[in-house]
Amino acid sequence: MSARPGPAPVLTLDTLVRLRRGPGGAPAPGAPHRLTVPDGMTAPLGCDAVSAPAHLGPLLMPRLPRMGCVYADRAHWWWLVPSDSDYALEWPAPARYATGALLPDSPHVPGLIHRPDGTLPYTPPIPLYLALCRLTGTTPTWSRPISA
Repeated sequence: MSARPGPAPVLTLDTLVRLRRGPGGAPAPGAPHRLTVPDGMTAPLGCDAVSAPAHLGPLLMPRLPRMGCVYADRAHWWWLVPSDSDYALEWPAPARYATGALLPDSPHVPGLIHRPDGTLPYTPPIPLYLALCRLTGTTPTWSRPISA
């Protein structure tokens, strides 16, 4: 009598990410990096990120009533926002929206430069969107004329 194989192992998203990264869990060359929520914080709404060129970062900070986690490198500043903060919004160029807080073009993970008090890592997306529109001279999506 032969032994029956057991049930197939369950693969979680974490397992799949580790498999894609290869041995040791290090990112594969050219693989996107992910901004992570700092220890002690929770992201019950999921996490996406919005980036802006580094020269806009210091101009955005005083325009925001509350800031969540902010990451920066030489080229960009990144703000964590709740998942789906791009719903029905066109984030103004040169800002970029990163679903899942995945940074496909970054050679390394940017450093955390601001951590809010409390346990939520989010910057409110609407004030961030409006501040970016103001600084880039872009009309917010809901204020644009509708063509017939």
